[in-house]
Amino acid sequence: MYVVEMLGITKKFGDFYANRDINLQIEKGEIHCLLGENGAGKTTLMNVLFGLYKPEAGTLKVNGQEVTNHSSRNALQLGLGMVHQHFMLVDALTVWENVVVGHELGKFSIPRKESIEAVQKLADQYHFDLDVTEKVSELSVGKKQRVEILKTLYRGANIIILDEPTAVLSPPEVLQLLDILRDMRKEGKTIVFITHKLNETKAVADRVTVLRAGQTICTVEVEGREASDFANLMVGREVSFDMERPEVPKGDVVLSLKNVRLLPNAQETVSFDIRAGEIVGIAGVEGNGQQQLEEMIMGLIKCKEGSISLLGEDITHWSTKKRCAKGIGYIPSDRHARAILPGFSIRDNYLLGTQFSDKYVKKGIIDYKKLNEQTDALMKHFDVRATSEKQNIGSLSGGNQQKMVLSREVDKNADLIIACQPVRGLDIGAIQYIHKVLMDLRSQGKAVLLISAELTDIRQLSDRIAVLYKGEVLAMKKNEELSTEAIGLLMAGQRERE
Repeated sequence: MYVVEMLGITKKFGDFYANRDINLQIEKGEIHCLLGENGAGKTTLMNVLFGLYKPEAGTLKVNGQEVTNHSSRNALQLGLGMVHQHFMLVDALTVWENVVVGHELGKFSIPRKESIEAVQKLADQYHFDLDVTEKVSELSVGKKQRVEILKTLYRGANIIILDEPTAVLSPPEVLQLLDILRDMRKEGKTIVFITHKLNETKAVADRVTVLRAGQTICTVEVEGREASDFANLMVGREVSFDMERPEVPKGDVVLSLKNVRLLPNAQETVSFDIRAGEIVGIAGVEGNGQQQLEEMIMGLIKCKEGSISLLGEDITHWSTKKRCAKGIGYIPSDRHARAILPGFSIRDNYLLGTQFSDKYVKKGIIDYKKLNEQTDALMKHFDVRATSEKQNIGSLSGGNQQKMVLSREVDKNADLIIACQPVRGLDIGAIQYIHKVLMDLRSQGKAVLLISAELTDIRQLSDRIAVLYKGEVLAMKKNEELSTEAIGLLMAGQRERE
């Protein structure tokens, strides 16, 4: 018997079909991966399963019983739990307080000791490595995610939906999460796992259902299949994982950092240059100074020690606006906080960063004809999929949002591109496209600083690789001089022997 059956599910938003006649059947005690490109309809389908969306057509069965008048409250009663991409935690509260809120043990007051013991016991049962008395604000991203999973388990969930759970995790945290999922499967839990990462699918899933353009393509067993098989099914064509990095003449120094202290407690400062026609990749477990590096170069936080130069000019104390005007294109690690206005249209988001220039604005008046024409051209060239330029950017898939940001920054024709986590949470098709754009920029003589937690990106794209650990560069070498194993050891803080 299937624990979940979704038969003929159709969900529309206006005239757009997010799901069209989808069938999904999930067996008890399995890890079932839902694969598909950004915008394929995976999250929408899971929101239907969890009762957040009401479908226009189709049948939902849980534990063999048809479900009608479905809601999120009803989902919890049926033993469904969902962990969303964006955490829903209160930083000021402890782990146990976040877990029990709304489901307290006491009738008139919360029995603190009993609650802590109950939550800690559950965390230990699944090897979550959590001290439930810690404040959530003090936890790493990986541990915050475990708190979200712990919440669903505490509420009695037997069927747990995880929406892109590894998108924001470092490689070691990903491995820890996969171990937790295996432990949950041993305990009889059923897991639906949305991911774009095919190696994770191979490592942990029992079966995979592939969606494409809102429709079911197939459901297959994982055993005996290669990652490339799933990639081909996702995009509907043969996918190559190889990326050629042809020789490109290196030009003058575009960006230079001299004795910059990224973290207050770092024992050493950071110094390196990036030349025209070069991609320098920054590898490292998140939290080792990558964000500070990104923000100092962009002037978002002050550089208190050392200097930063762009095209030979000291910009250490310049404003972000002045730096961008000088020639920096910026793809931030957090696009929702720093790259887009989710409540505005795609067209209005293309205006961001140029609203003070004369590109689209003359004497304080926006030239909407020119803006509309360029928006349309960029959307077509960079394959940003939407109904029109007037569509709210917040309604686009993550991949389409990222392609929009990338196209806007590339269109500035800047000498330096700062690309931070450019493919986080994206599908294989979008990743390939963004890789190609970055390589094209390199061929055009642009300088690219690539900051990524994905070692695949770093290895495929970079001319030189620097490994950050606790705010220090442990190595800066040509790509071919560093093995993947050596990079992994450096990321863990193991310095190379002289």
